[in-house]
Amino acid sequence: MSDGETRRVHPATIAIGLLKSAPSTLLGLPVLLAFGGEFGIVKVVLLTLVGIAAMAFFTWLGWWHATYRLTDDEFVIEGGVLHRSRRSIPLERVQDVSIEQKPLARLFGLALVRIETGGGDKDEATLDSVTLNEAHRLRLALRRVPAVASGEAPVDAEAGRRLFAMSLGRVLLYGLFNFSLVWLAAIFAGLQAIDDVIDFDWQELVGIAGREVRSHLNLTTALTVLTLALALGVVAGLVRTLAREYGFRLDEREERFRRIRGLLTRSEVVIVKARIQLALVRRGAISGRLGWRSLEFQTLGGSDDSSGRQEMAPFARDEEVERVIAAAGLPRFEADALAPVSRGHVLRAALRHGLPVLAVFAVAGAFLPLLCLGLLLVPVPVGLALLQRRRHLYGLRETSAQVTRGVLSRRDWIVPYPAIQTISVRRSWLQRRLGLATVAIDTAGARGWHRPDIADVAAPIAAELARELVARA
Repeated sequence: MSDGETRRVHPATIAIGLLKSAPSTLLGLPVLLAFGGEFGIVKVVLLTLVGIAAMAFFTWLGWWHATYRLTDDEFVIEGGVLHRSRRSIPLERVQDVSIEQKPLARLFGLALVRIETGGGDKDEATLDSVTLNEAHRLRLALRRVPAVASGEAPVDAEAGRRLFAMSLGRVLLYGLFNFSLVWLAAIFAGLQAIDDVIDFDWQELVGIAGREVRSHLNLTTALTVLTLALALGVVAGLVRTLAREYGFRLDEREERFRRIRGLLTRSEVVIVKARIQLALVRRGAISGRLGWRSLEFQTLGGSDDSSGRQEMAPFARDEEVERVIAAAGLPRFEADALAPVSRGHVLRAALRHGLPVLAVFAVAGAFLPLLCLGLLLVPVPVGLALLQRRRHLYGLRETSAQVTRGVLSRRDWIVPYPAIQTISVRRSWLQRRLGLATVAIDTAGARGWHRPDIADVAAPIAAELARELVARA
């Protein structure tokens, strides 16, 4: 495929473009029909056909100018009609190539190719749409795999040893733990859309409904509404999980993992072992106590997750998680060999979370004495602080730093020393007065929250930890 020949994406791209634009076209029809009495229905139909023809022409024009070319040194993507763009990607910079099939693309047997280069947290380029075989062949060619030199690359060219898979039953069970109220957001978004199109005062409708509910409110009605809301939340969680995780499987071949999942949008991502920075094992508040775990790998960017992590085993048992971790060349998590943070962690956590509760209810109780009963909640943050210290453990093992944290839900980190990029020692105002410090460990590609920081160790121990981490990294 590296013959330098200029090629176009699949012609079915034109049909997909027309189908994508069909909803906006249909929304414009009522406006045209509203003027039908003035201009005549025949003119309206002709005008509609002219608009569709113009749309088809510009869609075809966009397809004609969308080309790509693969040479021995670079991959070039060009596109645009009035505003032309040209992107040239040296092959030596290509780190990962993933394949995605959205519902419309799957109908036509097409796929989108995402190209990722070193260190970036976004895709360097995308190519949409090519046949599935062409997508797989491009991926192998961009990685300079010799197998693509002749003939079509098979779709399972990178299939290897099956490490982990989720059956339909397991996906549905996983969905039961992913309770979601996203349906509420969908309802309000729909009402807002209606309000933008027509003069529809949905807030007045909600007010009328609220008055009706209050007029018939009793314990049975309240329980019925609550049960319905919970049921819809469970259904929404099931639907979201099924759409995302259906057919989940993780394969290993040589120095790469291949993950495939999705019901409507089918995605295929390859994770290079050399780009894995750390492993994170999560245990949910309920599912974790039933023996279920989730495994994520922090990578050097390009993840479809906002935190930069790749899900490797979303709903797995301990032995399955350990198998994937071992396949990545990472050490096992040694919880028994870890030490707790300083006892001062209890005092700091109790002050941070207990004082606000004390202040709020003390002030509120001065105006409404009944609210003084809220002071009974003050021991709760103290109890949580005790549990936090008991569950916050750390240790420097032979090849990795390991940290665990969490009360209801737990998180275990395995950070290989070579993956550590920066180490910092931080001390807040309260920590300085308690003689404590936090050792922050940062890896390449990390974004968002939930990092393997070691919080509230004695300041001299924190300084020694930082020196030891620097020496090992």
